[in-house]
Amino acid sequence: MKRLHTLGLFAAAAAMSLALPATAHHSYSMFDMTKTVVLEAKVTQFRWQNPHAFIRVEVPVGGEVEVWSIEMTSPNNLVQEGWTRTSVRQGDRVQLYVHPLRNGARGGSYSGIRLPDGSTLGTVED
Repeated sequence: MKRLHTLGLFAAAAAMSLALPATAHHSYSMFDMTKTVVLEAKVTQFRWQNPHAFIRVEVPVGGEVEVWSIEMTSPNNLVQEGWTRTSVRQGDRVQLYVHPLRNGARGGSYSGIRLPDGSTLGTVED
């Protein structure tokens, strides 16, 4: 009986350790969630993957092109917002709304998008 009790405690501890990574997920502290930047951009890559999808875009600034990497939420959450794995394709010209990185690097957290056909997903401010 004591062995069964010890085995039960071990199983409970193992199950709890599996839940720890979910609570240790990174925060959004690296993004300035109080600011929204609108990027007129060309999609160069869209990755529909777990734990986060992401979009890489080229943004013309003056005579230069900046490359931005935008982190998104999980594909499951994006589906609930209306996304599919083919919502954007390489070469699409989009208007992307992002919360920029606090350190000024060319990246951010996805907020919303205006697609080439004019439809929107996420939070898009007019």
